[in-house]
Amino acid sequence: MTSSHTDCHFCLQSLRGRKYALREENAYCVPCYDSLYANPCEECKQPIECNSKDLAYKGRHWHEGCFRCAKCSRSLVEKPFAAKDEVLLCTECYSDEYSSKCFHCQKTIMPGSRKMEFKGSSWHESCFVCQNCQQPLGTKPLITKDSENYCVPCFEKQFAHHCYACKKVVTSGGVTYHDLPWHKECFVCAGCKTQLSGQRFFSKDEYPYCVDCFSRFYAEKCAGCKKPITALGGAKYISFEERQWHGECFNCTKCSVSLVGQEFLTRQDDILCHKCGSA
Repeated sequence: MTSSHTDCHFCLQSLRGRKYALREENAYCVPCYDSLYANPCEECKQPIECNSKDLAYKGRHWHEGCFRCAKCSRSLVEKPFAAKDEVLLCTECYSDEYSSKCFHCQKTIMPGSRKMEFKGSSWHESCFVCQNCQQPLGTKPLITKDSENYCVPCFEKQFAHHCYACKKVVTSGGVTYHDLPWHKECFVCAGCKTQLSGQRFFSKDEYPYCVDCFSRFYAEKCAGCKKPITALGGAKYISFEERQWHGECFNCTKCSVSLVGQEFLTRQDDILCHKCGSA
């Protein structure tokens, strides 16, 4: 640059007919300017003179010819690049060295492109889709089965158990009865509708019944006390000629001695011990 500036601000030599550089409105001859203000090149360590192009990145400077990929040496001027541990690399070399591989297509996820991460693996955004409907999952809730990802509606449609009673999806804490899934709140007594989850119950014609309802509707009645005979607690009962007794009720009608394991006689509807029956 030539101008009407008279002298170099540093060496005071005349600038008439000479090139010079301006800094903070002061004029410097080229040698003085380079010695005072030229940035050292990050690659060759030589000053970047004022008549050379100075390329800067994050406070560091390069000659135009020194601004190259640290691995393949190709020029990075006006090209995309990436930095790793302050080393500049072209996108191809960076991808080869450091970029993740897509879990789905196994191709490199290029720097600057959006990637999705899930359970320690990475995907291209376009590859991170529901296995069934192929719609992007993005940040939507998802469920994984056999290493495949599904949106919640597709997973429920294909794999989830549906309650035998209400037909809605059983997401957690269900009950299995006759190999069929039920919600806890739907698994109720067929008689009184009391919830049966965690309770003792009986089955009749594939329907569950609480103890009270089963006893009321279906249990055999004791010929002695007329109360229902149930198997609760492993209780034993005696059966004879289409009549049943609780073990503790199977007694001689006359003297009340227990007949369990003993010989007995019958007289009409009575059961009698051998002594009373022979009298």
